[in-house]
Amino acid sequence: MAGGLVCASALGALAPVQAQAPAAAPRLTLTQALAQARANSVDFQTALATEGTAQAQQTQARAGLLPSLNYTTSAIYNPHGNFITNNGVHEYLSQGVVHEDIGLGPVASYKSAEAGVALARAQAEIALRGLDATVTLDYYTLLASGHELTTARQALAQARTYLSTSQDLEKGGVVAHADVIKAEIQVQQAQNAVTEAQLAQQQAKLGLAVLLFPSFNLNFTLADDLDQAPPLPPLARIQALASAHNPAIAQAQAALAQAGDAVNVARAGLLPSLALDYGYGIDAPQFARRNAAGQTNLSYLAAVTVSVPVFDWGANRAKVRQFTLLRQLAQKQLSLAQRQLLANLQGYYAQAQAARGELTTLALTRADAAESLRLVGLSYRSGAATILELVDAQNTLTQARNAYDTGQVRYRVARAQLQTLTGAF
Repeated sequence: MAGGLVCASALGALAPVQAQAPAAAPRLTLTQALAQARANSVDFQTALATEGTAQAQQTQARAGLLPSLNYTTSAIYNPHGNFITNNGVHEYLSQGVVHEDIGLGPVASYKSAEAGVALARAQAEIALRGLDATVTLDYYTLLASGHELTTARQALAQARTYLSTSQDLEKGGVVAHADVIKAEIQVQQAQNAVTEAQLAQQQAKLGLAVLLFPSFNLNFTLADDLDQAPPLPPLARIQALASAHNPAIAQAQAALAQAGDAVNVARAGLLPSLALDYGYGIDAPQFARRNAAGQTNLSYLAAVTVSVPVFDWGANRAKVRQFTLLRQLAQKQLSLAQRQLLANLQGYYAQAQAARGELTTLALTRADAAESLRLVGLSYRSGAATILELVDAQNTLTQARNAYDTGQVRYRVARAQLQTLTGAF
């Protein structure tokens, strides 16, 4: 029953969308799609919230380094006047106290919080670049699916034309009925290809819509720049960008710094600490500036407190060993991240370079396949080519067009993957 209510609620949420009058579909560029995905991505917004939390923790740690000022007012009534803490039957306290802790602990805590901000910022950048790569993949997959649907429709139109041609040639006694059957099969396969291409386009649009909009919305189109492949910078520039702007390295470095600060915080537990207090106000039997004798009740106090750790059953030393091990692990993780960056940089760049280089060949193949189909079609109409040659030429053109579109997507994805290491270029 509960499941039925959920389904009904979901369908009810969709109903207004379907009932709305058709509106002009917004046309999104890749830049606009990326901006919308960033605004609606739960994972990325979670990373931003984590960064904000780390900044708040840094502010709190910084406050621990600075003097604090507190003002307290209290009245104590002791009818017998014999408690040590009381100066008489009535005692009034109204004081402002400045307090300051001096030691390694607050400093190390602030440094750890500072490293935590750097760590959260690097994690947010990793989430952002991963989201951009995903959106880029889905964006160009949707564009490519539209191209493939166009190719499938063109192939269907050509197949129907060649079916009509085969029927005319059969009537003229030029070809056998087998050619007509083969042409009919080609039309049927082309119709199936159109259906599959429509389904693929729909699935691609659904996947992208989930990333772009906070509510269910399929009323959008994309700016088609699939044929406008952007350039690939030289390897030297890519290496420089990765060296300066790689979030995985920044994350590992921040984690190492935070682990080192944690060791210092633990060591602070083994050292003496110093506290300074300065207060000014009233501590008297009367809540007044002067007493009955005319003497002032206002005064000040200054206190210096030194705390020396003596014995804690080895707890603080165990903390030092614990965080020292974690710091050693963080150092190894940084080394691994550096090696992984070098490997990924070489691998991703090689993939992008290969994909970029193949585009020229794929474009030539597509043009040659179109010309081949044109020539074979002319030959078939004149009886100089067979139906098998015609079908083969038509299939070759379809494959060549789809391969070109797939190559464009592959290059965009490889380029986006490379940007996860370097940032935008």
